[in-house]
Amino acid sequence: MLENTFVVDADSHWSEPADLFTRNAPAKYKDRVPHVEVVDGEQVWIFDGQPWGKFMAGAVIGADGNKAPAAISLEQWTVEQAHAGAYDPKERLKVLDRFGIDAQVIFPSTIGLGGQDLASVDDEALKRATVEIYNDGMAEIQADSRNRLLPLPLMPAWSVEACVHEAQRVAALGARGVNMTSDPQDLGGPDLANRAWDPFWEACADLDLPVHFHIGASVTAMSFYSKYSWESHPRGTQLAIGGSMLFIGNARIVINTVLSGMFDRYPKLQVVSVESGVGWIPFILETMDYEMAENAPDELAQLQKLPSEYFQSNLYATFWFENNRNKLPELIEAVGEDRILFETDFPHPTCLYPDPLQAVEDKMATLAPETSAKILGENARRLYRL
Repeated sequence: MLENTFVVDADSHWSEPADLFTRNAPAKYKDRVPHVEVVDGEQVWIFDGQPWGKFMAGAVIGADGNKAPAAISLEQWTVEQAHAGAYDPKERLKVLDRFGIDAQVIFPSTIGLGGQDLASVDDEALKRATVEIYNDGMAEIQADSRNRLLPLPLMPAWSVEACVHEAQRVAALGARGVNMTSDPQDLGGPDLANRAWDPFWEACADLDLPVHFHIGASVTAMSFYSKYSWESHPRGTQLAIGGSMLFIGNARIVINTVLSGMFDRYPKLQVVSVESGVGWIPFILETMDYEMAENAPDELAQLQKLPSEYFQSNLYATFWFENNRNKLPELIEAVGEDRILFETDFPHPTCLYPDPLQAVEDKMATLAPETSAKILGENARRLYRL
């Protein structure tokens, strides 16, 4: 049924290779940008002379093409043990062809889902250079794939001025959106409700760059992640609890962006809640209206619309595994069929694999054909100018 449908995967990930930064680094930064060394018998990322975390794949699809339990693969595999499509753009295109996917948006894995870990050194010039090296490499991948692979550029979120400059720079390179941490205050910048960010929102709106907030895309979010589960649970259960709560955690992004007033000031601005699912959204939209009326009526009166009304003009969310209870039509009616994107999450633990379109075919069959087409690709075609 879905063979002739234009399909865009709005959330997938890289397994970052060891030479991701060094292969394009200027000579003066070659030894300081993130690279891999062996420390006490383990491969470790080193950033400006300091250990930066274990070098691992962050993937569950193995080199043999099989999906492995996350408790084993996610935290133990090196990149070489993962599927080649997890780190090689040419192999990723083969995966897309096999899946029947026309284009794919790609996020990091082990450098912070919002790139937040790149701010972990003090040297401002080194941080900026590292972000630019990453973004230049992603722009090259996008161009080589003829816009089938869309790895989103990262923002230097510790500085509003730097973010504005980088948004303008990557737009000139052909970027179709930006990947932003949800908590720049972790990195030394103002929080996103602060009007200091208005130049960045204005730039993104004017440049048609939707701003993406992936689940777990901040130091704050990942600190929550480590505390969501109780210590007595087995590791696999801990991962399941953390993953479940990260989905819901993006309700925080929706509420904070809407109530900041940024969409009144920049009505063209678009925000994407990535890998968060959509089932929680109707409740959050309803509760925003209620809570603001109860607790902040003066601030509510300053908004141009009800809080719940901004989703269908300024926000998107991604869908992949929901509808096991045949509630998808009602859910889409509440959220808006123009505001939902399809994703696979390849090659992460919850990914639709090995046949993502078959996995959602029965779910899509509960919808009108034009609604299914919008969710699977047409909404993304418009958003990413494909």
